[in-house]
Amino acid sequence: MARIEGVELPANKRIEIALTYVFGIGRSTSQKILNRCGIDWNTKTKDLTVDQENTIREAIHEMGLLLEGDLRKEVTLNIKRLVEIKCYRGMRHLRSLPVRGQRTHTNARMRKGPRRQAVAGKKRPGKK
Repeated sequence: MARIEGVELPANKRIEIALTYVFGIGRSTSQKILNRCGIDWNTKTKDLTVDQENTIREAIHEMGLLLEGDLRKEVTLNIKRLVEIKCYRGMRHLRSLPVRGQRTHTNARMRKGPRRQAVAGKKRPGKK
């Protein structure tokens, strides 16, 4: 099983798709990497030779991509910076609301979390 950038790639998937399991590599980037290495996109991960795995690692290194931990760290630092300067986007991150102008009146359930149901409370008898 291939291990790239500390991520175990799934064995039964095409290498084009398997590379997208690495944080920071999408479909187009994986296709560029495979073209640079001269590897067929339809090759299964389990069928890769050790040399091919090494060429993929070298191609990723040559492209100078930020991947996995470094990329996650940079993204979190960018969000922290926005929150610290108290800009609009930072406040939206802080309140767990959509950042890019989507409507929130009826949608945004993914970002806001599950609906909070209004619970009808009993009225307490007043003291006389």
